[in-house]
Amino acid sequence: MAQSGKQESGEFSIDQLARASGMTVRNIRVYQERGLIPPPERRGRKGIYSETHLSRLRIIGRLLERGYTLNNIAELVESWESGNGIEHILGLEKAVVSPWSDELPEFVTKRELVQRFGSIFMGSALKRAEELELIIPEGRRYRIPSPRILHAGSELAKTGIPLEDMLDVVAYLRHNVEQAAEEMVKLVERHIFSRYGQHMPPPGESEELAQLIWRLRPLVEMAVLPEVARAMQKAADRHLGDRLAYILDHLNLPESQDNSG
Repeated sequence: MAQSGKQESGEFSIDQLARASGMTVRNIRVYQERGLIPPPERRGRKGIYSETHLSRLRIIGRLLERGYTLNNIAELVESWESGNGIEHILGLEKAVVSPWSDELPEFVTKRELVQRFGSIFMGSALKRAEELELIIPEGRRYRIPSPRILHAGSELAKTGIPLEDMLDVVAYLRHNVEQAAEEMVKLVERHIFSRYGQHMPPPGESEELAQLIWRLRPLVEMAVLPEVARAMQKAADRHLGDRLAYILDHLNLPESQDNSG
């Protein structure tokens, strides 16, 4: 419970920071030694990291994915920190790059995976789950970015629905959701960010943009969930309605026969 409280308050041990950022403790220490992230706050013998460290690590991760070297990133950090308003830049970048979910990844061994989910994640199903990055191999263990999705899949599999069929639905859903997300973010880019061109917004406006993005997050969920519910209701009516009507008619059949007699 104490661990959860620290994460909720925005404070992390180095192990918690590694889990939240998806990086290794070793890499975090390397980035700290190279000055890419500031040192933690010392409380006795413990180092306490903050949301600022987490945000910076996520920025570093994104820059590495885009092909930047650690030397390139060090130059960017030095440039930021030698100027004014670095906190505004980091605030805006944190709003943009922070996960849109409070779900933390889990790490399991293959044995733990089988113990938790049974044999459903074996063979071709495991390979398909890896392709969809629902399970990501990392050395001798697996990283599970969204434990909720995996739990839902295992529960549905217990009802008799083949896991690989569900994974096909996940792939189809992801494609359509990504298209919708792309269009939604383009609206923000076109109508709000494009006015600045390639330049960083002034500090005051950076704060406003960051606040706008934070406000956008729950609004997106409010817009998406009703549409998902509406679509599920329509699909259930279309595919299961006739079957339900048949069952109800069958249940009422003896009563109808008695009345006719």
